[in-house]
This record gives sequence, structure tokens and C-alpha cells, in this order.
Amino acid sequence: MRDATTPDRIGVGILMMLVVYLLFTMVDTTAKWLIGLGFPALQVAFLRYAGHFAISAGIAATGQTPLRHPKLLLIVLRALLLVVATMLNFIAITYLPLTIISAIAFSVPIIVCLLSVQVLGERVGPWRWGAILLGFVGVIIVIQPFGVDYHWAALLCVVNAFLLAAYSLLTRYLTQDVETQTLQFYGGLTGTIVIAPMAYAVWEPAGTWPELVMWGMLGLCAWAGHEILTRAHNIAPANALMPISYSYLIYMMASDILIFALYPDAIEIVGASVIVLAGLIIWKRGR
Repeated sequence: MRDATTPDRIGVGILMMLVVYLLFTMVDTTAKWLIGLGFPALQVAFLRYAGHFAISAGIAATGQTPLRHPKLLLIVLRALLLVVATMLNFIAITYLPLTIISAIAFSVPIIVCLLSVQVLGERVGPWRWGAILLGFVGVIIVIQPFGVDYHWAALLCVVNAFLLAAYSLLTRYLTQDVETQTLQFYGGLTGTIVIAPMAYAVWEPAGTWPELVMWGMLGLCAWAGHEILTRAHNIAPANALMPISYSYLIYMMASDILIFALYPDAIEIVGASVIVLAGLIIWKRGR
């Protein structure tokens, strides 16, 4: 068997990651569209997890998913981090362009690098410390806290980034001995249970078939994105796949322009570029 670092396997992994971020963009775009039609953000978040759980439960019914594990509490905690992040993200989508949301989301690798010092005891040299500071400067540029275009929802994106960073660290720890399908199952189950009461309180029925199709797309695209993401990391090293994550920003910007007619301004582009540069410095030094 050839090593996972061979060029052909890395190429397949890169193509898979391009599909992953396209699927995640479809989730956020569909969510923004549904919210724009008048569906509450919490209902949209519930639909995303209910669809995800339906697929995972179907796979579990075949006996392919180990449901018992000694680290079950950590598995549920990981799921809760993503659930809260998703709810905050969908609330922010109500008010902000997708480009801003995705730009702030790219501070996650920077926060992971910062937290790895405290949580994992990893050593961080001056280059990566500088990149951490540069990344947060980029976030401030994107948010524009003292500008006329500042919106409080941007703070939700910052909180969301810290939650996703903690989620990423916990995922790194759990994937060493927890099956992917187990993580998928409890991720969908936790989100469905937690959000269901809140979604019920604000529920709006679908009035057309296209709306029902979009309801189904949320869960399907989210589940497929996480599934392909895991498989991509199984065939190619993370340090080869990490730069591909920035395709997400391109997808989200294209969605803003083509679907919602929202064009990023020069300040947003500069801030996003600074965040990307900081992330690439951290990636390069990490290698």
C-alpha cells in the first residue's frame, strides 16, 4: 500500500476538501436564504441538525456505528460546542454578509494555535506569536468596531470562532480512538435535542415544495461535508489540506455576489487578506 503522502492521494484529498467547503457554503447560503424568507434562525439550525441526525441514525440502524464509548461525555461536549456555534452562526447570518462571517471564521486556526499553548502545552515561536497578533488585527479590520458599518452580530462570529477552536482541539483528541460515525451520530442527536424546544416555540411551516427541498438540503449538505472532511484527512496529511480551507472564503464571497448581490468593500477584503496571511504563516511555521 502506498503512503498517504504520495502526490496522487494528496491530490484526491485536495479535491475532496474543495467539495467539503462547497457543501459548507451551500449550508450557509441555504440558511441565509431561508432566514430571508422569514424562517427563524433557530428553526433553520434545528433543520440542519435534524437532517444530519436522520442520516446518522439510518446508518446506526445498520449496526455500523458504535454507540458506546468511555469518552461519551467528551463526545457530547464536542457536539455541544458545535451546536452553540451553529446557532450563533445562523443568527449572525441574519444580519451579516457571508463574506464577513467566513473571514472571521478563518481566525479559528489562529485561536487554535493560541489555545494549543495553554491546553496542549505546545511551544510557539516568535513567528507564530506574530501571526497570532496579525490575525487578530485582521479580525478587528473586518469587524470595524469603531466604524459606521459596525454591527453587533460580528461579535457573535468572534465567539463562534472561539467555540470552533475548542471544538477543533477536542476533535483532534477524540479522533485518535473514536469512530467517525460515532461522532456524527452524537453530533446530530445532541443538536436535534438541544434546539428542538426553541425551534418549536418559533416554528413556521413551509409553504412551497422548494422550501421543503431547502429544508432537506441543510442536513444533507452538513452531514456530507463532515463525512467527506474526515475521509479527506484519512488519505492526505492535514498540513497539505489546510491551505485549501481558504477556498471557503472564495465560495462565500461568490455566493454573496451572485445570490444576494452583496459586494465586499475594500476594508473587508484587506481584513480578510490579513487573516488569511496570518493563518498561512502559522501553517508554514507548523510544517
